[in-house]
Amino acid sequence: MRAVIQRVSKASVSIDQQVVGEIHQGLLVLLGIHETDTQADVDYLVKKIAQMRIFEDEQGKMNLSIEDIKGQLLSISQFTLFADTRKGNRPSFIAAARPETAIPLYEAFNEGLRQRGIPVETGQFGADMDVSLINDGPVTIIIDSQNK
Repeated sequence: MRAVIQRVSKASVSIDQQVVGEIHQGLLVLLGIHETDTQADVDYLVKKIAQMRIFEDEQGKMNLSIEDIKGQLLSISQFTLFADTRKGNRPSFIAAARPETAIPLYEAFNEGLRQRGIPVETGQFGADMDVSLINDGPVTIIIDSQNK
């Protein structure tokens, strides 16, 4: 699993010009699921993201997690994070998990965060979405569960 994590002051996702998910202070997570990912990858990313200290404390140091600040999370499924660009100019997405594998893992990821007390908003798996955000910092971090 690959996650692009952005610290945001607000973010939203729209489908057909209708807002379907919106958060304020917290994290926007773009989540790509690889064809070989399992529940172990979900568990690793849920814990890592929930405990990642990327919010500023009273001294201005990145020392607080989303759990610490009681922040919100906007989760967006994004298969293009597994684009293979080694050959030619048209990316291949063959390594991205098929929907029958990816959807349960994506849902497990969101539920795992909710079980930790983090409010999670989502887009719609497979939909054409417009994502808006105000990146706070900016802070953007990439995590791949295969690089533990």
